[in-house]
Amino acid sequence: MSMKNKQPKTKVKLGKLEKREARAGYFFIAPWLLGVVLFLLYPLAQSFYYMWFNIRITPLGTKFNFVGTGNFTQIWLENPEFPQQLVTYIWQTIVEVPIIVVFALIIAIMLNGKIKMRGFFRLIFFLPVIIVSGPVMNMLVSEGAASIPALNVQSVVSAFDTFLPRSVAESVGEMFSNMIMVLWYSGVQILIFLSALQKVDPSLYEAAKIDGGSNWECFWKITLPTIKPMIMLNAVYSVIFLSGNEQNELINMIEAAMFSGTKEKGYGYASAMAWMYAIVITLIVGLFFLLLGSKKDVYDRQVKKAQRAQKKERRLQKKIQRRGKRNARNIESKLKSNKYRTHESSDNY
Repeated sequence: MSMKNKQPKTKVKLGKLEKREARAGYFFIAPWLLGVVLFLLYPLAQSFYYMWFNIRITPLGTKFNFVGTGNFTQIWLENPEFPQQLVTYIWQTIVEVPIIVVFALIIAIMLNGKIKMRGFFRLIFFLPVIIVSGPVMNMLVSEGAASIPALNVQSVVSAFDTFLPRSVAESVGEMFSNMIMVLWYSGVQILIFLSALQKVDPSLYEAAKIDGGSNWECFWKITLPTIKPMIMLNAVYSVIFLSGNEQNELINMIEAAMFSGTKEKGYGYASAMAWMYAIVITLIVGLFFLLLGSKKDVYDRQVKKAQRAQKKERRLQKKIQRRGKRNARNIESKLKSNKYRTHESSDNY
């Protein structure tokens, strides 16, 4: 593309209506930005500062004693319960998240079909999200409503203990013991899958059925690729929800360390535990993102490959043109020098 065909970029000025709409947009997101700054960024920075200190609250005020990495060393060397709970949490999350996502997808596909009282069943599956939370969940768990009475958890742990490490087997057994509670956590995921399924174009299924595709093939070739971004979204949401749930032992442990009256523990000790826990959560989210993240389509790869080949060809053409111009200048200069020498020799003669 030559320089003559390039047009200078002109800065487009916004009109009055567009400026007013932009101001309205900033006005509506201002509460969210304020909430992020006050309730997310500021507490994060404060806890990051606290974890390097041993903090004690005295009648004379709060005393900060810089200990560096002393809180982390104390956690790993003197508190064996925290690493054990951390390993248990990792295995439980890796096992429970796929179960929640798969269960939510199956229920969403069923609720998306043409069945009677469809709205009522949707309400039934979403109702635990509203009711089973906070004190209600604690009361149900204490009464044993979150577990299956007829299931012998110890036999499940013994069966998995034969070919899995003890910590992994206990994590799987814990998941089976709280199977009902795990399924209660799938209400939001069902709603997300349901909204994604309703946006799939029905003509795709009709065309596939005309070509002889079965329901199973339609699911693998149409439904699953279309809702794949929602699968990753639900997996990440499930990880975050399980990590901040009130039934999580690590959350209770961090809270107990924060309000402990001992000299060793306190806000700094709890902040160090919270940051290590946050790093583990981030790694788990990154793992699910690598497994379920959207990969580039084959057609997109071919298009980009063709574009790279075109760029390479254009660079080669420009190189050939520059080389041709350089050779032409050299030849022209040689002809001029030869002509000058011939003229001088004729004058001498």
